[in-house]
Amino acid sequence: MEIRNIAIIAHVDHGKTTLVNQLLKESEKYDAHQELGDRVLDSNDIERERGITILAKNTAIIYKNTRINILDTPGHADFGGEVERIMHMVDGVLLLVDAYEGVMPQTRFVLKKALEAHLFPIVVVNKIDREFADINKTVNEVYDLFIDLGADEHQLEFPVLYASGLQGLSNYEPKLNPHVKMTPILDTIIETLPGPSQEVEKPFIFQPALIDYNEYVGRMGVGKIYQGTINVNDMVNCLRADGSKLEFRVQKIYQSVGIDKFEVKSASAGDIASIAGLPDIHVGETISDLENEERLPLLHVDEPTVQMTFLTNNSPFAGKEGKYVTSSKIDERLFKETQKDVSLKVERLGKQEAWIVSGRGELHLGILIENMRREGFEFQVSRPRVIVKTIDEVECEPYEEVQVDLPTDYMGPVMEMLGERKADLVTMHQASDYSRLHYVMPSRGLIGFMTQFLTVTKGYGILSHIFLDYRPMLKHAVGN
Repeated sequence: MEIRNIAIIAHVDHGKTTLVNQLLKESEKYDAHQELGDRVLDSNDIERERGITILAKNTAIIYKNTRINILDTPGHADFGGEVERIMHMVDGVLLLVDAYEGVMPQTRFVLKKALEAHLFPIVVVNKIDREFADINKTVNEVYDLFIDLGADEHQLEFPVLYASGLQGLSNYEPKLNPHVKMTPILDTIIETLPGPSQEVEKPFIFQPALIDYNEYVGRMGVGKIYQGTINVNDMVNCLRADGSKLEFRVQKIYQSVGIDKFEVKSASAGDIASIAGLPDIHVGETISDLENEERLPLLHVDEPTVQMTFLTNNSPFAGKEGKYVTSSKIDERLFKETQKDVSLKVERLGKQEAWIVSGRGELHLGILIENMRREGFEFQVSRPRVIVKTIDEVECEPYEEVQVDLPTDYMGPVMEMLGERKADLVTMHQASDYSRLHYVMPSRGLIGFMTQFLTVTKGYGILSHIFLDYRPMLKHAVGN
């Protein structure tokens, strides 16, 4: 059976997970009696309620005797580190762009990572049935983006398809046919993307790009098998980032088809698998045959930029709202979270009942707090603050690239608010009704800003931001 490995990338809310749902229905292994529900890969309650993907997930479709491994990636900037690592697992990307919103900041970020990894892109202009969708403008923006990011000649020959993930329809032309479902997209994946190397006779090499976790086997490394074959009970080497190595026995191997994960006895080169057996397996380590010590380049994991202090609830109302209130329970839960979220860092403050929890942004930490609250944990938190670093003896803070889309009528007050928060205007595109502003500003200027922004724009504004780099600290920026 042939294999294709592809990641679906896009800005948040451009319809990735809904499109994957529709693709799953085209699989030859799909049971028509199986109820997929809406956005089936968003298994977490908060993912469903907020309509966002938080953790990358892999699935597979069997189509025309080809196994298409699909990775559904997060679209929000706080979870961009997962997108970056996934690029090492796939041979092509499906770039989804909303026909109404067009190219957005995260579109630029995820495409930049794909092009740098020399992956071939397929562009899908989604939501073409949406009111006020401007298909031609969106396609032109995409071409401009590719050129701006330095795509090579081969990458610039990307095919463009048109779709409505909500209706489950796609086409080679910018019009929908109710009788043509997702087959144009799947056919294009098979015809235009290269298959992975399937050198099964070579020594086994595997590198986890993601970490999964379950109660039965603990941590599992999820990644692509670069060469060779692995079987349950095989003894393998883990080549650590610090140069050391450790032997361990492979206890379980899992692969996905549709919405289910299956335990398998073996997996071979080119496929994506989850491997269990090493309790402290980490992203970027190389797993290899005992005789082979070839190390793959380490994968980059984004450093946290925002932190909060978690404390046990010592107020007079302690124990009123949750069932897990002790420091040991909170400590255990935070440790469990670090087992599956490699971008999260937790440090206990000495013998105090307090922890410094560092993440990629306000949303990243907010999701953890909400999950713990729903699970019955009761605790206190400080307000978020940015992580300051000393680089070349200069105190530096994180900066963000910010894009604001809003009705032109509200542009004045928003520009004034951002100016107060030390945001520098880079470009401005004004239309009669809607305007788009690009800023660069300190991350701490964004803390607590979203509520004010939505109030001023009466809910019509869209604010997107993405981490840029560390720069010398401004002494009077609004924030913490």
